[in-house]
Amino acid sequence: MCGIVAYIGERQAYPLLIKGLRRLEYRGYDSAGVALLNGTLNLYKQKGKVADLEKYVKDKDLKGTIGIGHTRWATHGEPNNENAHPHYSSTKRHVIIHNGIIENYAILKKELITRGYKFNSETDTEVLIHLIEDIQVKEDVDLVEAVRIALNQVIGAYAIVILSKDCPDQLIAAKKGSPLVIGVGDNEFFVASDATPIVEHTKNVVYLNDNEIAIINKNEKLKIKTIKNKNKTPYIEELEMNLEALEKGGYDHFMLKEIYEQPRSIKDSMRGRLNLKKGIVALGGIKDYEKKLANADRIIIIACGTSWHAGLVGEYLFEELARIPVEVEYASEFRYRDPIINENDVVIAISQSGETADTLAAIELAKSKGATILGICNVVGSSIARATDAGSYTHAGPEVGVASTKAFTAQITLLTLMALSVAQKKGNLKESYFRQILNELTLIPGKVQKALEADEQIKYIAGIYKDVQNMLYLGRGYNFPVALEGALKLKEISYIHAEGYPAAEMKHGPIALIDEEMPVIFIATRKGSYDKVVSNIQEVKARKGKIIAIVSEGDTTVKELADHTIEIPEVMEPLVPLVSVIPLQLLSYHIAVMRGCNVDQPRNLAKSVTVE
Repeated sequence: MCGIVAYIGERQAYPLLIKGLRRLEYRGYDSAGVALLNGTLNLYKQKGKVADLEKYVKDKDLKGTIGIGHTRWATHGEPNNENAHPHYSSTKRHVIIHNGIIENYAILKKELITRGYKFNSETDTEVLIHLIEDIQVKEDVDLVEAVRIALNQVIGAYAIVILSKDCPDQLIAAKKGSPLVIGVGDNEFFVASDATPIVEHTKNVVYLNDNEIAIINKNEKLKIKTIKNKNKTPYIEELEMNLEALEKGGYDHFMLKEIYEQPRSIKDSMRGRLNLKKGIVALGGIKDYEKKLANADRIIIIACGTSWHAGLVGEYLFEELARIPVEVEYASEFRYRDPIINENDVVIAISQSGETADTLAAIELAKSKGATILGICNVVGSSIARATDAGSYTHAGPEVGVASTKAFTAQITLLTLMALSVAQKKGNLKESYFRQILNELTLIPGKVQKALEADEQIKYIAGIYKDVQNMLYLGRGYNFPVALEGALKLKEISYIHAEGYPAAEMKHGPIALIDEEMPVIFIATRKGSYDKVVSNIQEVKARKGKIIAIVSEGDTTVKELADHTIEIPEVMEPLVPLVSVIPLQLLSYHIAVMRGCNVDQPRNLAKSVTVE
């Protein structure tokens, strides 16, 4: 969740670090800091945004061709200057930045206090750098060896970078359970928690694996060893990310840009995988496991947040099209149960970032039970992509806005292709119906583009409801997960309380909330249980609730009942979430903007949840 950036080379480090920290702002944070080495080891940090840090350091010494930077999302200790990173060692000869949680920090801290160490913060990170320095002195070893010994003593997750006055031409980086990538340039190296600060400087990167330490020297090759002291050969990969994808491109916010990118991102997620002329779906990433998937006793989908909602759509798709039983589990709950899993189960892990801590832990649990693990993620080279047996990338492109939009529809697109591929191999679908769905899939990008044309109307509706305290989202069948996702989007970025429910469940409690102050959003497309949803709308109308309805083009029945209707193109029922979610994304966006909220960086949230 925190953002890490570091540089060593011939250029001045500070401008590169600050620009890198700005690139990492989307991850969510509450303080920022840098440390620079130029004979003197200077550390500057400030509560607030990167802009606050920039103001603070205007009159400071910012020279140095080696440095580290950090944006912190508070875990141990409140957001303040003392808890911000980087952190000094006791002698102020070493500094550290850290993403993750050291679970046994309290025990280590207690021991260090008995040895005379004093702490200036409440963080687990300061404990780690004191431990490293203590080992260095006590064991009479160099800094790299002290780091290696210390990491064998800590329990938890970490991505760290250490800068030392004793080693002015060296950075030390290590990871376990939190992402870390090293950019390899011409006589220079970059380190970051993801590739966004690196891509404009080099396309050559090394992804550190768990329990690996990187020793990065200015005038030498990159060296990697494990915490068990085994040397590893760095594997250099080429980034597929483009710098243009990290810019707003004329939009006011990344979220709005990413909403409007969905016709392209959906199309890109199908490219090379759907052949309409031949009537086939081919997913190269899971080719060797398709038979296993088709013969699975059941599919277990594990995910968190928006990805969990996409998984719920996947449940409908696999059960209807492929006739395989599916369970959708919150990864955060799944990992702490003792679930019944066998070797004939297939687990599908979904994550935009590919770094979600709970999902990674759930994968390891499922692996230990003998299940086959497939992954769906958006970031090439991510931890989930490496931890699974096989998988497919969504090709949505970088998603910078914290509130996920295009990743959701890209995930559903890929789940649809997987379900269709399995259904075809099992012979579950009539050829005519199979081809009908394939044809409809190719039309979806255009239908999403058409749905986006309602933006001005949606903006008008947002103006009416921007000051409400609560909203209720209702849908049935394939649109029930869309209702959940719409409510989540509103909560995330506008801070309005919202809940999603199956429409039929309204009578089992939520109807008590309905009055003239309660807006209710119905996803009332013509397919599926349309008549039932109309009845639910009438029940809300009878209690004077305000009704906003997402309807199919040309609808007249719901229009007569609703206060506002937003039309979307007619879509086959299995594919309707790809289009019905678009107005809900736009509605939440416009309400948040009108309320003066920070749309791309909502409070308390981070893009990639890499800690529990």
